Amino acid sequence: MSEASSETTLISCRDLTKIYKMGQSEVRALDGVNLDIMKGEFVAIIGSSGSGKSTLMNMLGALDQPTTGHVTINGEDIGAMKSKALAAFRNTTIGFIFQQFQLLPKKSALKNVALPLQYRKPKVKDAAQQAANALALVGLADRAGHRPTELSGGQQQRVAIARALAGSPKVLLADEPTGALDSKTSTDIMALMQDLNAKGITIIVITHEHEVAAYAQRVIEFKDGRIISNKRNEGVAA
Repeated sequence: MSEASSETTLISCRDLTKIYKMGQSEVRALDGVNLDIMKGEFVAIIGSSGSGKSTLMNMLGALDQPTTGHVTINGEDIGAMKSKALAAFRNTTIGFIFQQFQLLPKKSALKNVALPLQYRKPKVKDAAQQAANALALVGLADRAGHRPTELSGGQQQRVAIARALAGSPKVLLADEPTGALDSKTSTDIMALMQDLNAKGITIIVITHEHEVAAYAQRVIEFKDGRIISNKRNEGVAA
């Protein structure tokens, strides 16, 4: 993919390396990665275990720092941020979706979705309304008062997606979002992500499944810490 202008680039990675010490040896989890992700894109990052995709996810989510290189997200060099500023940046810029949903079992869907908004400073005054809007966006307006144990796996993942959306992030970062779901529910969740992307939301999915990557507009494949393929997906699943 050609270099994009700064006006449309949401995330820029330059010369990323991540080296872990393993006794007397070193493991190069990322090895000179250069990557741009555009505003409004739906990107899948795919690779087997140990390929480097999860390490990259931690960089894109501002959860870890590279050994060398730079990550710029929404115009901010995250390597230059102190820990408190970085935490605030994550809260307002990145919506996280996890394989295991990470919902609080004793709280309703509405309260689960509103939770990240409570950590903002100042706190969001209309957090409940924003949470309700997010639940409506994923088709669960009528399940707002239900606890996770009263919801199916697919519904729980929709609540998790709503939680990620509630704060109007710049990007949704989904880590194996269908890993705990059956094939039919996985299809529904990926179709939902396509719908959200069609509304202008930038989405990055980390996966090891080609069936999941098929829903993205662009597929980036990792192996041994390097990008080995970066292609537009001509046959996007529908």
